[in-house]
Amino acid sequence: MTAAASAQTQPPEAELQFDIGSTDDSLERMLELFARLGDIYRVFVPARGSYTYVIHHPDDVKRVLVANHRNYTKGVGLDRVRILLGKGIMTSEGELWKRQRYMMQPLFHRRVLGGFAGVIAAANDRCIERWQALAQRGELVNLTDEMSELTLGGDLERLTQQPGGNPFEVVAKEQSRDLQFAYRFRSLTKIVAQLIAQRRAGREEHFDYLAMLMSARDRESGAPMGERELIDEVMTLIVAGHETTASGLNWTWYLLSQHPGVEARLHAEIDAASATPAPGLAQMEALTYTHQVVNEALRLYPPGWLLSRRTIEADVLGGYPVPPGTNVLLPLYLLHRHPRFWKDPEAFWPERFAPEHEAERPRFAYMPFAAGPRHCIGETFALYEMLMHLYKVARHYRLSYVPDRPVELEAQINLRTRYPLHMRLERR
Repeated sequence: MTAAASAQTQPPEAELQFDIGSTDDSLERMLELFARLGDIYRVFVPARGSYTYVIHHPDDVKRVLVANHRNYTKGVGLDRVRILLGKGIMTSEGELWKRQRYMMQPLFHRRVLGGFAGVIAAANDRCIERWQALAQRGELVNLTDEMSELTLGGDLERLTQQPGGNPFEVVAKEQSRDLQFAYRFRSLTKIVAQLIAQRRAGREEHFDYLAMLMSARDRESGAPMGERELIDEVMTLIVAGHETTASGLNWTWYLLSQHPGVEARLHAEIDAASATPAPGLAQMEALTYTHQVVNEALRLYPPGWLLSRRTIEADVLGGYPVPPGTNVLLPLYLLHRHPRFWKDPEAFWPERFAPEHEAERPRFAYMPFAAGPRHCIGETFALYEMLMHLYKVARHYRLSYVPDRPVELEAQINLRTRYPLHMRLERR
């Protein structure tokens, strides 16, 4: 198609009009629309009186997130996230986002992450201790809840010691992600504010992300974050750092339980690695096959399954003109399973991430942590957490999935299992 011809045409259009990306069945419908309409199509959204464009080709994804990223702002669906996170780094725009990103970037440097080895290890040791008691009683593990509790620890460990238990358990225990949950979650900002006040009043030193956020300074003025900014960033780290990692581990264990060959190779690699109480980042990254397993789980089930952007000025995607002010959706779930760029895309095959296979696909066919200036700031930390968990637990146990209900996807803000997964622990 020539440029002149494309400028006079529109991309394929879905017959059905609906709020794509925001309905409970959006992923199911998008799978059907992609299979029928291809790499780019549009859907008319009656509630907004406008079209939403959906793209799947890595070249268009690259243009939106990297090559022409200045022409795009955050898109539809962000209102739901803002209810949860306020104006944290995931939802803020413009100068506020630039300022916060600059202040937070050093907190995720590799040298800093190494300091969390003991915290991550301790959280996993407590998890293993709980599981030992369950295994002795012959009880199943509610894996979904356990992964939430595991990843919710660390920085919030202090809160669990308060009378009445950990108020943030709502994040781990509450399955729904509706408006009622969002408002309950935002009510926890009062607790964060109290903790900040306690820190400021005391002289005790802390090594956690709250302490680092409190000590972060603006590069020009030298000013710290404001109270609201600080609270919003803490809430963002709770959700972004907790929910995505928990979902990734939930799917990883499920996939391992369904593929004994992959599981055996992962166990062999971990058994051959030196036993270290609190392994560092480099040691975990040296687990090359385990890393491939994690990457493959994140390919098949990316926690942040859908990215949303909005054009500022007109653009051209897939050879079609896109008007200014248009919402553009990037469904990573479908991008990661694009049959043109992935061999046997529905299969769980970690070896596809081995170095010899890297050149078989475009760079932007895989990006579970997004890409470009707004890629996930906590990517390395999340992978560190996932790798250490597998390293710790797989030395002791094999997890066998016990089906009680169908494994169904719940594609809302994050991609989760609709029902908790239960596992039987087998001592190795």
